[in-house]
Amino acid sequence: MSSPSLSISRILHAGYVFECGGTRIAFDTIFENPFSRNCHAFPDVRFDHEQIRRQRFDAVFISHFHDDHCSLESLDLLERDTPLYIYCLFEELFDMVRQLGFTCVQALRLDHPVEVGAFRVVPREAMDADVDSMFQVQAAGLNVLNVVDSWIDDVTLAQLVREGPWDMVLWPFQTMRELEVLAPSRAAAAPPELPEEWIGQLKALAPRYVVPSSCQFRLEPWSWYNRAFFPISYARFAQELRAALPQLQVVRLDPSVSVRLDAVSLQSAPPLGWVVPVGEQDVDYVYEGNAAAPPTAEIARRFEPLTAPQQARVMEYCRIELPEKYAGTEAASDYFDRPRIWQLSVLDHTGQAIRFRYRLEPEGGARLDETSAPLAWTTEIPAAKLYAALELGESLTSMYMRINDAVFDAATEHELAQADVVDDPLIRCLFGDSFGAYQAAQLRRLLAPEPQR
Repeated sequence: MSSPSLSISRILHAGYVFECGGTRIAFDTIFENPFSRNCHAFPDVRFDHEQIRRQRFDAVFISHFHDDHCSLESLDLLERDTPLYIYCLFEELFDMVRQLGFTCVQALRLDHPVEVGAFRVVPREAMDADVDSMFQVQAAGLNVLNVVDSWIDDVTLAQLVREGPWDMVLWPFQTMRELEVLAPSRAAAAPPELPEEWIGQLKALAPRYVVPSSCQFRLEPWSWYNRAFFPISYARFAQELRAALPQLQVVRLDPSVSVRLDAVSLQSAPPLGWVVPVGEQDVDYVYEGNAAAPPTAEIARRFEPLTAPQQARVMEYCRIELPEKYAGTEAASDYFDRPRIWQLSVLDHTGQAIRFRYRLEPEGGARLDETSAPLAWTTEIPAAKLYAALELGESLTSMYMRINDAVFDAATEHELAQADVVDDPLIRCLFGDSFGAYQAAQLRRLLAPEPQR
């Protein structure tokens, strides 16, 4: 008699399908390429949306609200009576999903199990519990930890060790340099190695198998981020873990690939038919430090020109909305606790810049400034990306913002060494008080009336 088994199939990024005993559940369902606007599947795939519309899931679990994990355009392909379990502290997301027509939408609570047929799924606390969660998945006597995008603190690690033994861990294998690429002239090149705490945590968890999970994407084919954003290769991940944990088996699951896990083995299983590999699949990341970042003007020329109304929207934001918004933002460091002159450069599709100078006051907001006072902070951004952030919910990850790519006077340079790149005034105004901008933009598109013919 064969051992009870669990099948695990990779969709893309942090997306998986689990099947056991006639029950079928999914996690972080993304059926788009590119997803999150400019995250291109790596390795490349396409999705058969007609087949996906015919899929039935007993439940879908979403680990957090980030748009590469919770996409309304992907959810729109599912039956509206599909039970959705979402970890999110913001009621606005649940409202948006219900507006899309889903009738069974429930909030996950940490350490409170959800029973679905053959499965017991327990959300576990991530280091950033205001945003993320992890999933403990149990079925057929097997125990799988889906870490998703999370980092794990010592308290949660001790809890997870007690929940062992672990048959498989889906581990987020990229560290990603999301902030460093914003100021490449001021960021040191990260070493292409695993964080030391990861090795210790995986030693403590001691799973039989580990899957390099999440972060399964690149940016546009021409993007310099592809050489600077992703320090860790699949090969390096496997090499370091096998050296530190010789008994551990590292298993790469590309999109569509399925395996069958039981108490003694891991076997290949039929792939997902609706995730279609495109081209070479045995690809890997190549990291080149800061990779000679091209000027923002060169990047801006990659994008289509804005229409006249779109350009007007960007200009109105820079001249009116941004100064008004700045007063309600706060910096994490004290760099902006004194008046500063900030220059924002918005570059069009020809690479030409329109520059705005603002005087930033610690208490009084921002106002346009035409004096010749020395600059203390600079920000550059393609106009197309600023419009996308305002109207399409584009995230900071793919906006090609460039911060402080200049040499300031000696006193300013000394003070900048203590400043945080996310104190950037544009970042604060665009993202400081917003939630779910990407999903809200999706919802507007999905609920818009069909154009009359």
